[in-house]
Amino acid sequence: MKDLLGRTFHFATPPSRVVSLVPSLTETLFDLGAGDEVVGITDFCIFPEGLELPRVGGTKNPRIDEIRAVAPDLVYVNLEENIEKHAKQIEQFAPVFVTEPKTVDDVAELMAMLGAIHRRDPRKLIDDLERERGVVANFTFAVPIWKKPWMWCGGDTYVSNLVESIGGRNVLREQGRYPSLALDDVLALKPDIVFLPDEPYLFTDADVAEIHGPRVIGPFPGHLFTWHGSRTIRGLRFLRDAFHHRGAEDAEPL
Repeated sequence: MKDLLGRTFHFATPPSRVVSLVPSLTETLFDLGAGDEVVGITDFCIFPEGLELPRVGGTKNPRIDEIRAVAPDLVYVNLEENIEKHAKQIEQFAPVFVTEPKTVDDVAELMAMLGAIHRRDPRKLIDDLERERGVVANFTFAVPIWKKPWMWCGGDTYVSNLVESIGGRNVLREQGRYPSLALDDVLALKPDIVFLPDEPYLFTDADVAEIHGPRVIGPFPGHLFTWHGSRTIRGLRFLRDAFHHRGAEDAEPL
């Protein structure tokens, strides 16, 4: 197996003591049936609900000594969510596997790779993912991720690809990953829809009132847009629900 950095890992046997520093990967491992192999998680690993496992800090500030203490034989990190210096510190005592899906296709590949590493069958997850894919409408959109200043998802982001996979076209697709642009400048591009996830910035109904012209979907749970893995299935389902003449607040529970 090769990680995102092209490093080769040999898994003669499945890892049995895994630390996940990526909340979306934690959920995916459990949904894959490999939850028994997880021995450490972050403070932000909220799915599956009610996990009672050692928490070793946040994605940006993991407690290295506590990770060492659980004696992992593999640690999962994400290139964007985690910090390189922490990965290098962990590599002093455990293998570190780097991931970063940027597309829905990448998510399917991630599921297959995790299945191979942990000797679990990923077909149900991949089938569920494929079932939710497909164009449901043609529309333009924008997705802010921050305010003060306003920042947006450019074309080279997982969020953009997720929405484009159902037929959207990001009005900022030619921009860098997270361009900083004034709200009025983005509205001048006339997006049909502005999506307002509630993370990493906690957008509220007051922010909705500032957006004049396009349809606004949200605020809604940001993990539906920003978490990749098995949560991608729920994110696609959320989008499909939104186009079946139901707003985010009326979508089926996920």
